[in-house]
Amino acid sequence: MIEPTLARPSIDPTLKMLLDSFPTTFNAADGVEVARSRLRQLKVPPELLPELRTEERTIGHGELTDIPVRIYWPPSDREPLPVVVFFHGGGFSLGDLETHDPVARAHAAGAEAIVVSVDYRLAPEHPFPAGVNDCWAALQWVAENAAELGGDPSRIAVAGDSAGGNLAAVMAHLARDNGGPALRFQLLWYPTVTADLSLPSHTENAYAPILDRDVIEAFLSWYVPDLEITDPKALPTTLAPANAADLSGLPPAFIGTAEHDPLRDDGSRYAELLNAAGVPAELSHEPNMVHGYASFSLVIPAAAEATNRGLAALRNALHA
Repeated sequence: MIEPTLARPSIDPTLKMLLDSFPTTFNAADGVEVARSRLRQLKVPPELLPELRTEERTIGHGELTDIPVRIYWPPSDREPLPVVVFFHGGGFSLGDLETHDPVARAHAAGAEAIVVSVDYRLAPEHPFPAGVNDCWAALQWVAENAAELGGDPSRIAVAGDSAGGNLAAVMAHLARDNGGPALRFQLLWYPTVTADLSLPSHTENAYAPILDRDVIEAFLSWYVPDLEITDPKALPTTLAPANAADLSGLPPAFIGTAEHDPLRDDGSRYAELLNAAGVPAELSHEPNMVHGYASFSLVIPAAAEATNRGLAALRNALHA
């Protein structure tokens, strides 16, 4: 007797309708400016954005002193507030403070925390490790200046989506290995952490919306142009944090993944590795979502539900 095959969950219909109306995919031949333009087209109606106090600054630490950031303060009577350092996604090549303004606002409001969103340098103009260096300098600056912002330096978390999830995970490793700053939590939205393109989700979602095989190849060609990934396990932790020989001592994590995402198995694998190393890691798999769902949380109810699960975990960790 042949066992029946379970049908794969479909993409949320409201989200699919939105995705079908926008051309989001591209390849390396299109060029990075085409890709950046397409990302900028995805905008949230201003009236849906939480109203928060914000400030633009240029910060840095050590030799890196010209990193733009946007700081968000939630409406709150608590003082001091925890601080979340947020790193935007976009394959290390796209995105900025504007494209991820709605996501950063959601973190500030949802976690009742000050958010410092980092506008790190992008490839191909600034390939690896320029972005890593900027993010590390920004995290150190936040730790040293949290009190001046009205924040609590003992309650700092990192968060990021996609490539930003990679950078947030890398920051957790750097903080652990360099004696601080001590991090309370890491919130990783559909992160790229293994660099293993042989994982099943890369094949199953080779033609998925938002992020497909061509898009991934373009990002890699821009971020690490001279790298051939013959053995992903040989890559440094600053590229693939899942490769660290020791994952113990890292901050607790919430990892959000989506069924219709090539990076689905990246996140689930990292959660397994963290838990095996004694690091509490909650995996929240969203069966009807695609890569980038946090960016749609203000307009798609199912994406809002998925995003709120991670923001609740972040809030609980910072206000425990």
